[in-house]
Amino acid sequence: MSGRILIKGGRIIDPSQSLDTQSDLYIADGEVVAIGAAPADFNADMVIEAAGSWVTPGLVDLCAYLREPGYEHKASIASESLAAVKGGFTTLCCPPATSPVNDTAAVTNLIYDQALTAGKAKILPIGALTKGLAGEQLSEMHALREAGCVGVSNLRYPFRDNQVMKRCLEYACSQDITIFVCPEDYALAKDGCVHEGATSGLLGLSGIPAIAETMAVAQWLILAEETEARIHLGQLSCAKSVELVADAKRRGLKVTCDVALANLIYTDAVIKDFNPAFHVRPPLRREEDRKALLKGVNDGVIDAICSHHQPHESAAKLAPFAETRSGMSVIELVLPQIIALTTSGELRLDAAMRALTTGPAQVLELSTGSLQVGSAADVALIDPTEKWLVTESNLVSKGKNCPWLDTEVVGLAYKTIVEGRVVYDRALMME
Repeated sequence: MSGRILIKGGRIIDPSQSLDTQSDLYIADGEVVAIGAAPADFNADMVIEAAGSWVTPGLVDLCAYLREPGYEHKASIASESLAAVKGGFTTLCCPPATSPVNDTAAVTNLIYDQALTAGKAKILPIGALTKGLAGEQLSEMHALREAGCVGVSNLRYPFRDNQVMKRCLEYACSQDITIFVCPEDYALAKDGCVHEGATSGLLGLSGIPAIAETMAVAQWLILAEETEARIHLGQLSCAKSVELVADAKRRGLKVTCDVALANLIYTDAVIKDFNPAFHVRPPLRREEDRKALLKGVNDGVIDAICSHHQPHESAAKLAPFAETRSGMSVIELVLPQIIALTTSGELRLDAAMRALTTGPAQVLELSTGSLQVGSAADVALIDPTEKWLVTESNLVSKGKNCPWLDTEVVGLAYKTIVEGRVVYDRALMME
């Protein structure tokens, strides 16, 4: 049984209640029991002085690669769930690109067992849309859902043909399962490693054109409209994609979307020195795209910001740029980067926190991402002003492929609570 916790005098920011106020938060038996006045007969077992801090719902991440099972040389559920709670995240969705692929209930159950053993963040698996992610035969979606998968995805793996895609959507709709889509036309993108534009031409690198994404977005939206399936478009990177989603939402389609942190921060200009830390997929695109993505978050067209956390072993980033593995290890750096965007005025704080809490929770159709009375006490306590130096030694993720190494950032989660249990305490980690 979780104890009683009083979080005293913090700035409570909860977009699910349109709440931004200095107050006290009361937790008992793993739930939020009051905000403001103490409940009758409440005697705290722990008092956390939170003056000057933000008190927010635990952050929710729609895409974080945990690498287990099969790729433990890169990371594990234990290491990355610790990194997550250090970053203020209490709920993570993990894609099905494991070994074996998460296309059976047995693999899903294994992930849940490992997450329970780790005892940190809540891990929610996304199952494979097709068997082995091969794009040919439908997976056992019903069994995956019954085992606890919150959706299904084929990631960026191609489908054999449009008929398979259509059947996937029809069956997912019949089972009320969300399809998580990484929109990319395989033929247009398969040989590329950066955005196709002036920078790719200057550096002599094969490009991925913006149309590789926007064509795929349009195709998925057409199929979703035809089948009435519910789709979530993950890691959008182009201005046109935001326009297409906004139009689809206006027309009542069951569509949501997210953007990866990197695409809100960087453009393809940063790869001029061939730094493999910036080899990501979708690629970093133009400044016009970055601005459109930020506007999409501010306007609420983009429902969520995801970390798109992809930890790698050091050897994965040692080859020439195009031959390195794509992805960044970033889950511990989401908060300081979002704080930087809000400080600069590019993102509104309320919009950013919505996209990190209630927005992704609504995509998952879960009650997490909220501090409403009666909800699970998943809480992040954030110091928005503390400066710290990012080094390999103070990143707890096994993946050190982080673009902010040896730079100073501002803001961190110093205490994270999951269902009333303190699962991360910075003071204890530093002892």
